[in-house]
Amino acid sequence: MDSQKEALQRIISTLANKNDEIQNFIDTLNQTLKGVQENSSNILTELDEEFDSLYSILDEVKESMINSIKQEQARKLQELQGNDGFSFSPFFETKVPKAPEIDPIECLVADNSVTVAWKMPEEDNKIDHFMLEYRKTNFDGLPRVKDERCWETIDNIKGTEYTLSGLKFDSKYMNFRVRACNKAVAGEYSDPVTLETKALNFSLDNSSSHLNLKVEDTCVEWDPTGGKGQENKIKGKENKGRSGTPSPKRTSVGSRPPAVRGSRDRFTGESYTVLGDTAIESGQHYWEVKAQKDCKSYSVGVAYKTLGKFDQLGKTNTSWCIHVNNWLQNTFAAKHNNKVKALDITVPERIGVFCDFDGGQLSFYDANSKQLLYSFKTKFTQPVLPGFMVWCGGLSLSTGMQVPSAVRTLQKSENGMTGSASSLNIVTQ
Repeated sequence: MDSQKEALQRIISTLANKNDEIQNFIDTLNQTLKGVQENSSNILTELDEEFDSLYSILDEVKESMINSIKQEQARKLQELQGNDGFSFSPFFETKVPKAPEIDPIECLVADNSVTVAWKMPEEDNKIDHFMLEYRKTNFDGLPRVKDERCWETIDNIKGTEYTLSGLKFDSKYMNFRVRACNKAVAGEYSDPVTLETKALNFSLDNSSSHLNLKVEDTCVEWDPTGGKGQENKIKGKENKGRSGTPSPKRTSVGSRPPAVRGSRDRFTGESYTVLGDTAIESGQHYWEVKAQKDCKSYSVGVAYKTLGKFDQLGKTNTSWCIHVNNWLQNTFAAKHNNKVKALDITVPERIGVFCDFDGGQLSFYDANSKQLLYSFKTKFTQPVLPGFMVWCGGLSLSTGMQVPSAVRTLQKSENGMTGSASSLNIVTQ
């Protein structure tokens, strides 16, 4: 019985101690809460004081700026009114210039340059300069109100014509408008004029490249690792995005498929090839290629879509190219159907490619001097794709280019330098 009493007393003592601890904890919480409330109140008070101070400073700055502007305005008005021989009121009575008139007949689009010419409806000796605005568009006729591209401006033009040069024609048309300006005001815009800026635009097709090539839209580079580091990542993306819908095919001139990595074995073996993503079915087209200085071997040309996965450019009857080899021995040659024509010409820094599909002609030029390097005469029976081969190096591509005037002139007068596939010597390799 005594032991039970002792146990009960111990329990009561323990509970009493716990109660004291809880009460102390509650007191501590109450004190903390009171401190937080007091601190919050102090912080809010200080915040109000800080903002009141800021408002006061801003009001002072505002008042100071307003006074400065008014003083500057009064000073300039006094200077204008006090100028000897100058009447202030006629300054504001200067007539607004009339809208110029762009003459489409005098405008010229050539060599990736556009010359715009205009005239005033009547003589105005108060004109100080003109402002020309232009923008690219794929719509013929009048500019669209919600056109995606903004106007770009060229100011302070003193004459009545202006030439924009070094353009990339990556749209079908360009809109132009111009307005006249005198010393006081700018006049209304002229009626807009739309000029055609047609050129071949294509990108390198990543889905039609050898695994050992790193391909971007306008450049390709030899990759000895063969993309093995990205193999699993790419396969995962392909499996994730795979569906019952077949992948899009390459398109003809005028459309652009997305640059998605398709068949990984389009070219294999020693066919280190990549094709363009746009087929040529008609017309005359031009593009340029530049090789890296340390590039060991590369080819530039065209091929049918049926070019085999093991086929190298120039070694079949479905491809035409010129080939540069800087490995072991330097060679420069034209190739078609496994036949070769050695070219006794210095390899240029940039190579221009001219393809006349309807005329059955593929010509290569020094892009800088426009010297003819070689020309194939044939009859294309299928659409052709720009083709490129590269080994140990890289190539960069320039598209959106018109056929240069010098090339058009050379095409008309071309004679003895023209070659044909039938004149090529057979190569055994």
